[in-house]
Amino acid sequence: MLEQLFNPGGIAVVGATPKAGKVGNTLLTNLISFLNKDNTARRIFAVNAKYDRILDVKCYPSILELEEAVDLAVVAVPAVSVPEVIEQCGEKGISNVVVISAGFKEAGREGAVLESELIRISDKYDLNLVGPNCVGLLNLHVGLNATFGKSVPAKGNIAFLSQSGAFALAVIDWSKAANVGFSKIVSIGNKAVLDECDFIEYLYKDAETDVIAMYLEDIRAGTRFMDIVREVTKTKPVVVMKSGRTDAGAKAASSHTGSLAGSSEAFSTAFQQSGVVEVNTINDLFDFSLTLSRIRGITGGIAIVTNSGGPGVMAADAIEESGLVLASFGRDTLEKLRVLYLANFYNPVDVRGDADADKFGTALGIVAADEQVGAIISILSPTAQIEFDKAGDYVLDVNEKEPIIPVFMGGESVIGAIDRFKLHGITNYFDPVRAVKALSAVGRYSVGRESVSVQTQYFKADRKAIADLIAARNRKGLKDGVGVDGFKLLEAYGIPVPSCGNAETAEAALGLADRIGYPVSMKIVSPDIIHKTDVGCVKLNVRREEVKETFFEIMSRAEKYTSTRRIEGVLVQQMVGDGKEVIVGMKRDTNFGPLIMFGLGGIYVEVFKDVSFRIPPLSTEDALEMIKSVKAYRILKGIRGEPMSDIDSLVKVLLRFSQFCMDFPEVLEADLNPVRVFEDGKGCCALDFKMAIGYRL
Repeated sequence: MLEQLFNPGGIAVVGATPKAGKVGNTLLTNLISFLNKDNTARRIFAVNAKYDRILDVKCYPSILELEEAVDLAVVAVPAVSVPEVIEQCGEKGISNVVVISAGFKEAGREGAVLESELIRISDKYDLNLVGPNCVGLLNLHVGLNATFGKSVPAKGNIAFLSQSGAFALAVIDWSKAANVGFSKIVSIGNKAVLDECDFIEYLYKDAETDVIAMYLEDIRAGTRFMDIVREVTKTKPVVVMKSGRTDAGAKAASSHTGSLAGSSEAFSTAFQQSGVVEVNTINDLFDFSLTLSRIRGITGGIAIVTNSGGPGVMAADAIEESGLVLASFGRDTLEKLRVLYLANFYNPVDVRGDADADKFGTALGIVAADEQVGAIISILSPTAQIEFDKAGDYVLDVNEKEPIIPVFMGGESVIGAIDRFKLHGITNYFDPVRAVKALSAVGRYSVGRESVSVQTQYFKADRKAIADLIAARNRKGLKDGVGVDGFKLLEAYGIPVPSCGNAETAEAALGLADRIGYPVSMKIVSPDIIHKTDVGCVKLNVRREEVKETFFEIMSRAEKYTSTRRIEGVLVQQMVGDGKEVIVGMKRDTNFGPLIMFGLGGIYVEVFKDVSFRIPPLSTEDALEMIKSVKAYRILKGIRGEPMSDIDSLVKVLLRFSQFCMDFPEVLEADLNPVRVFEDGKGCCALDFKMAIGYRL
């Protein structure tokens, strides 16, 4: 679909100008350079009614008057003129357009109206529109530079997408000095038509791209993003830096989950479940991408070979902290290293400060031959005995057989070796910890690639009964909360709940309690009272002689708390046995849909924030990993002689609850809190349920 966008035969620059320093002039200059380098039958056209020729290129008054076929139009005219130009592109049959011009939705209401017009016209003619408010795109493998930047990176195997045009230009300029190559670079701008999903789909099939790196500020089609990236990451790493992770403007929430699950959690969860390697810094974005562009897997532990004990220990600490594993050498390797008279022949291997390049290279070769070694970090400090150029030869030799990360710690003395590493696509690090962090990206990618292949489960449920119940509440105007009816919803999905009923009078409460059996718990039912314990509207272990008095006490406290008088009664509920309390919740994210939460339950959930998140549909592996990833899992497993909790029953609750949240998009937030889980084999039970209903689609 986008092949002609990245490899066009004819290109028109709309807004071209002979005035040096202007965007239209730089665009035309860059494209003429592309034409001269390519030596094919490509054609460049200028469009500007004021001129006949610009930079020796024939100039046309409008798109409609072009005499030859054009595959790509690059537009740099004032925002108010862009819709007319796009309409002309559609009429002329130009299917690919890059809108450099700014002044659209990023500029306010009037700009947003203009941008909606671009979308309408693009839909009308089925246009591939990049931008607006972008700096353009590059295809380094054919020499295409459709940007207004001054630099052109080297050719490489990393594609880079950036929602920030300024950042894209900075990366392009930096890449020249860093000798980092790219396959494609796209400034996606406002994403009026084409977004990151469209480009990821194209790059997935692009033979010149091995890694996709992205800087994103938002994702407008979260489900589509996850579906596409799940497939892509099976064969190509996707590394993403996402800005705007805080939730300062999203404080209002009607549930524990709502207060704990912000956009940051949703994005990180989506990235984790789709196999994305998420980063938080620019260094990590390119360190990880460069490492993954040449190392896809590590089949063994990490070995360290160094001439300096301190940096070797730094690397060893970082390896353990990052989740990687130090390699254990075989007996043959240890015997060969022993005769070299090293400071340490175990891992990390310390060849001593007085070792020369040959001794370092010999140790490096011995370690590389060990079957237990999956990758090597080679660390050298600038001693008088070390010739860095010669040591670099040994690193390059090992690189042909085993993944290796060089850490040549010096300045002027290591420049020659570092430059040679760059020519082979190898990044040198001054900091051993940064080198280990870059290598850890390989492990993260491997784990993510495996996790996206798990199968999800679906259960039979009485969806019609639930739909009827919600519809009945809507007819009564009860759209923002669910009381006792909520337990019926859970039962319909096979989630265990205690016997209970709603009482509107003290006599009804006594009748319910007699039927359920003593003791009972009693709780207020009101959409205005979310956290019942906070206002004294929960009473436990209520005996028969206490039921009526407790009913009046709870009602009185509730009436003092809420002025709206939306009190539906008092829930009389079966008391259940002892167990551990956890929470299962959901908040519907605007980008990714339902975000399921699991963690330590009860009244302290927002204090300890010991929670994990996943986006449905969940697999059994997803649900189990949610449980295992919280600190409270150690308590659920049983500590100091306590019996293990019924983990399997919690897995089933998570799976069924996540399906319920997917089946009913009207549910915006929900909490099962607490869910009391009993000893292994004895199940669990949802003791309380809160749910907010709306239509945030």
